[in-house]
Amino acid sequence: MMPLGLMDEGVDLQILKINEKGQSMAFLERLGFVSGSKIKIIQKINGNIIVNIKDTRIAINEDIAKKIIVKEIV
Repeated sequence: MMPLGLMDEGVDLQILKINEKGQSMAFLERLGFVSGSKIKIIQKINGNIIVNIKDTRIAINEDIAKKIIVKEIV
């Protein structure tokens, strides 16, 4: 288990939990960031991370990426 921001590009991951509350959490859930979802880091650029989740590419900042706890899918 590690924060999303510490994982490498191109690795298949699964979201375990998100350490966020309120409107930010609701926004992430609407984008598909929920426990059990599969996610992959496409690219890291200047503190931002582009991920693929539910066949959609989404850019998130480093602060949010630290709050998304994931594990590698083997």
